[in-house]
Amino acid sequence: MDNSGKEKEAMQLMAEADKKVKSSGSFLGGMFGGNHKVEDACEMYARAANMFKMAKNWSAAGSAFCQAARLHMQMQNKLDSATSFVDAGNAYKKADPQEAINCLNAAIDIYTDMGRFTIAAKHHMTIAEIYESELVDIEKAIAHYEQAADYYKGEESNSSANKCLLKVGSYSAQLEQYPKAIEIYEQVATSTMDNPLLKYNAKEYFWKAALCHFIVDELNAKLAIEKYEGMFPAFADSRECKLLKKLLEAHEEQNNEAFTEAVKEFDSISRLDQWQTTMLLRIKKTIQGDAGDLK
Repeated sequence: MDNSGKEKEAMQLMAEADKKVKSSGSFLGGMFGGNHKVEDACEMYARAANMFKMAKNWSAAGSAFCQAARLHMQMQNKLDSATSFVDAGNAYKKADPQEAINCLNAAIDIYTDMGRFTIAAKHHMTIAEIYESELVDIEKAIAHYEQAADYYKGEESNSSANKCLLKVGSYSAQLEQYPKAIEIYEQVATSTMDNPLLKYNAKEYFWKAALCHFIVDELNAKLAIEKYEGMFPAFADSRECKLLKKLLEAHEEQNNEAFTEAVKEFDSISRLDQWQTTMLLRIKKTIQGDAGDLK
């Protein structure tokens, strides 16, 4: 389907909206229904934005939604302004990730000012995802996941907060910020182990915390595992805990082969993901004469 006609129509609407905004600012325009003209212009910008979307001109759609957002703000329609900034952000996501972030931040400022922290948290998560996948700036992704978790916690949305914190924990460990990762994994494990629906996940978080301990120090890992077994008896019976004990033994003996064999045996039943493999390789590198792989 040819949408070039839609693009032309959108441009005409933009021009008409610009005219209305200009005339509303003039002395006579202000006297004769200036506000109505601005409202009409808002509607025109939004219609133009949707036509640009149909024509897949994402930057133009984002720009038109931004124009609408600014006019809504001028008229003190805060909620409409925030919604338009979010629409702009979603359009820009497909063409200009940085501009998408600017628009979403503008929406967040409005939502937090209105005390709507849950929706602000959701948009912080979207920004974090853009930093993760589009701009590949993990430090900034972490900052936005942390802010989202903070807002979710304040609103008692603990499972959403934990979801964000687990992202922070995972990235912190990748960036070798192990104490921070350990603190997060222990915190999330403790908050989930008493929940009948979530307690099964607690062993995974204790396992991840133990891996981080192990990279830092073997004795730390031993003490942490004992502590986790005391806190959460189900962890003691888990395959993860049994693997950790085998790895500690191999590490104490500086036995490369035993370490690799234990990992292989575990992986043949429960596949290790990329993060776990990375952490296990980092532990293995602390064994003398290590070749640097798990094969």
